[in-house]
Amino acid sequence: MSDSPATVVADAHFLEAPRWREGRIWFSDFYGHRVSSCHQDGSDLRVEAEVPGQPSGLGWLPDGRLLIVSMTDRRLLRREEDGTLSTHADLSSHATGLANDMVVDSHGRAYVGNFGFDLMAGAPIAPTSLHRVDPDGTVTEVADGLWFPNGIVLTPGGVLLVVETFGDRVSAFDLTDDGRLTNQRVWAEFGPLPTDRSLERVLPSLTVAGDGACLDAEGALWVADATGGRLVRVTEGGTITDEIRPGTPVYACALGGADGRTLFACAAPDFHDEARKAATEGRLITIRVDVPGA
Repeated sequence: MSDSPATVVADAHFLEAPRWREGRIWFSDFYGHRVSSCHQDGSDLRVEAEVPGQPSGLGWLPDGRLLIVSMTDRRLLRREEDGTLSTHADLSSHATGLANDMVVDSHGRAYVGNFGFDLMAGAPIAPTSLHRVDPDGTVTEVADGLWFPNGIVLTPGGVLLVVETFGDRVSAFDLTDDGRLTNQRVWAEFGPLPTDRSLERVLPSLTVAGDGACLDAEGALWVADATGGRLVRVTEGGTITDEIRPGTPVYACALGGADGRTLFACAAPDFHDEARKAATEGRLITIRVDVPGA
C-alpha cells in the first residue's frame, strides 16, 4: 500500500460519489453542477450530465441508464439514451434534508439517503430516513432513525451498509427479495450516538465522521473520515485495519482501476458550501492499496 496520492482530476469545486464503471471513474461535482467521467489516469475527461440541482449519488439501472441524485430539489434523475435528463422520482415530500448518496440494486431499486436537517446553516442535528425508489418511481420509506446517512453500499451477500456521519457508526440491514430492509444492526461502532444536537459541538467529538465508502473483496469497508483527514479500512465489528492520511481532507472513495486496487478519493480543503462554490480546489486523487474492490 502506498500513502502517496496522485492527482488525476484537479480544478473542481467539490467532488463526491465516485464510481468505477466500464473502465472509467465517474463522479459528481456539487457546485460545478455536473457529473463527469474519465480514465483511471484522468485522461479523456468528459461531462456526462449537467445537473442544476446539484448532483450527488450515482447509480445505474439494469438497462444501463444512469441515475443521479439531484440534491437541492430532492429528485432522482434518469439519463435517457439520448442524453436528456428526466425525473425518475420526486423525493421532496419525503426527504427532510438535501437528498444525498445512494446505491442501486440489481433490480433497479435505488436506496437514497438525505441530510435530515440544514447542515450548511448549522441547524440542530436530527435523525432521518432512508427511502427506496422502485423502477417505476414509487418512493417508500425503508428505514428511519439514521444520523445523517451518507455512503451506502450493497454487499454481494445482500447486506446493505449505511455510513452514519453523526452516528459515529455503520449500520447494516438485510435486503429482502422484495426490497425491504430488515434486521437493522450496528455493523461498526466508532463512538456513542450524539446526545447533543449542536453541530459545532458534535462534529469535533466524532471518532470517524464517515462520509462516502466502498467495499473491498474481503468484505471490508473503506470509509472517508470527513473531519479526520484520512481514509480508514474497517471490518465488521469496527476494527480499523488500515489508515491512509493523504495530506488533505477527503469526503468519498471508490475502488477501481484495471486491477481494482486503485483507491480513488474526493479531496477538498473543507466542505463549506460558500467556500467551495467560490473556489476550484477540489481534486480526485488515487492511492494504491493491496485488496481489490468487491
